[in-house]
Amino acid sequence: MSRIQCARCLRPESHCLCALIPQLDSRTRVLILQHPSEVNHALNTARFAALGLINAQLRIGEVFDDLGELLRQPGYQARLLFPADDAQPLSVYAATKHEGDPLLLVVPDGTWKKARKLLHLNPALTLLPRVTLAQATPTRYRLRKAPGPGALSTVEAIVQALQTLEAPQSFEALLRPFEALINGQIAAMGDETYLRNHAVQSPTS
Repeated sequence: MSRIQCARCLRPESHCLCALIPQLDSRTRVLILQHPSEVNHALNTARFAALGLINAQLRIGEVFDDLGELLRQPGYQARLLFPADDAQPLSVYAATKHEGDPLLLVVPDGTWKKARKLLHLNPALTLLPRVTLAQATPTRYRLRKAPGPGALSTVEAIVQALQTLEAPQSFEALLRPFEALINGQIAAMGDETYLRNHAVQSPTS
């Protein structure tokens, strides 16, 4: 028998995290394009970002027929948060935030392979100027092995981007349900299993 889900956070009702989700406003608009494979994932962090930000939108799919309309938001300049050799650090926009339109930050959500597929299937995304986090802080995502230095969960990447663009405003509250989710998963599996499969091992001397 399946457990009853919270319709908002999609967690089992007995583990609903809605009480931890803030309502934060931002000058930056965030558009999250989520690959369908992430929707029912136990560690779906993009949903927390979309629920916790007033000026955010979450769309689910592989091909977005209305992408042109989504990207043409009056008063915003669209930028894709995704690595590239010519990507500009977001700090450039933070330094000039009072000199132009705020950003529409487009964030693909999925594994690196699925995120690249979203770009391939939606050519309008590849035409957007790209931006990156110049120096991402280490991930707090202790249940997934990062594919490389600077790899973050979607909610972490959005928080760090907004912290850069809108300092001194803090968006750390967006990470509260994320942290609770991680801690709950670790508690459910038990310390021994977590330490064996996920904890970083100290090098032997």
